[in-house]
Amino acid sequence: MLSKVCSAALNGIDAYAVEVEVNCGYGETFVALVGLPDAAVKESKDRVSTALSNSGYTFPMGKTTINLAPADMKKEGPSFDLPIALGLLAASEQMVTDQLDQFVIVGELALTGSVRPVKGVLSIALRARADGRAGVLVPVENAAEAAVVRGLNVIPVQNLREAASFLEGEARITPAKVDLQALFAPVPAEDHDFSEVKGQENVKRALEIAAAGGHNALLIGPPGTGKSMLARRLATILPPLTLDEALETTKVHSIVGLLQPGQALVTQRPFRSPHHTASDAGLLGGNVNPTPGEISLAHNGVLFLDELPEFKRSVLETMRQPLEEGRVTISRAAGTMTFPSQFMLLAAMNPTPDGKMPAESRSSPREIQNYLGRISGPLLDRIDLHIEVPAVKFREMAAAPPGETSAQIRERVIAARSLQHARFAAKPKITCNARMGSRELKAHCAMDDATASLLKHAMTEYNLSARAYDRILKVARTIADLAGVENINPDHISEAIQYRSLDRQLWG
Repeated sequence: MLSKVCSAALNGIDAYAVEVEVNCGYGETFVALVGLPDAAVKESKDRVSTALSNSGYTFPMGKTTINLAPADMKKEGPSFDLPIALGLLAASEQMVTDQLDQFVIVGELALTGSVRPVKGVLSIALRARADGRAGVLVPVENAAEAAVVRGLNVIPVQNLREAASFLEGEARITPAKVDLQALFAPVPAEDHDFSEVKGQENVKRALEIAAAGGHNALLIGPPGTGKSMLARRLATILPPLTLDEALETTKVHSIVGLLQPGQALVTQRPFRSPHHTASDAGLLGGNVNPTPGEISLAHNGVLFLDELPEFKRSVLETMRQPLEEGRVTISRAAGTMTFPSQFMLLAAMNPTPDGKMPAESRSSPREIQNYLGRISGPLLDRIDLHIEVPAVKFREMAAAPPGETSAQIRERVIAARSLQHARFAAKPKITCNARMGSRELKAHCAMDDATASLLKHAMTEYNLSARAYDRILKVARTIADLAGVENINPDHISEAIQYRSLDRQLWG
């Protein structure tokens, strides 16, 4: 007898429908599993047969053919265990049901018959809704993640027998529900807060501008000045994720397996900090079967690269396209995948090889230039703010009162972002000033004669590139938004120019 079970597989961060066809015939007992299965899928035959036996069922005798359609797409992972087992029960008439075409079913089986969690359930649930299915059968640990998708019955199952009884109508299982409003409720105070930072008011101001406009930033200063401490507090002043951003971020984290059991959504902006020994594949993603790397895991959040010149130059250069386009495309023999990578780049570096400021360094000018030369000009052009982080004086550390809290700074950031959302309402792909294109710059960064003259003088005096010109305008637009001003004026341009210190070679 032939049975068909609806399932799904992942392709990048999205899912596509897979039909599990099971046919039980006569002859010598043999199981053929076709449809481009990988090693984990091929091993499902042994897991399924033992799970059926331990759940009180029998494995069909005779020739059994299991087809995973479409046959030209490679199937990966253990998520087909449960649909294959249910398909075998239906084909061998050990389970009688007319519900198999109503639900998308995924889950890994333990040898005892219990159902284990799988990756990418949010993407699978979204695919099920798009295909018009009534619901999904998923492991209990994945139920909250799938329940985020409205208009879908999410049935959490603990074991194979419970899944079969539900499909036969013998058992009632309450669909899983989540309260989206509760998920986005204010969280307790962060472990890190800007009020803990002594001094460094100029740096705090620059990071506020970066957060308000979504700008990339580079912190330059000797060891011990608080670069890493400041960087880790940037995430505490970023605006909260929207539902669409949370869904897309969760999809990336889900397919990598970073969600905690029972976690429904990623509701806090990611902060990723890879080590400087990270490879191209670790940062961008890849391997034999393309998977997201650090820049995609930082999507809608912050990617912090400490000791920037210590990263391999080839690794840094591969980030140029994702920084511009907000996505990364990885081509391998197994196929081509595109992952989202719209993140804020925050980097930190020492000013010289020995960590001291140029005036105090024992390094020669050539050694300093070679050190800075590890970061290419095109990459520096894509970093909007170059921020000098000086050493904090003793009296500032000992006597300075607590500064503004992250919550206070965040309020101003959210207000500035609200202006930007209203400004770009007709263009949903532009989420902040840093994402403006040439047309938006022309439309929203108009300058009077005095302001234009100041910028022209700076371009000539410091030999700035055309990309640096755009970055200055974008930062000036954000400074004006923080001030609640409609038009950019010379003060905004002057402040934006001072954040191009590596271009001007005046730092230190």
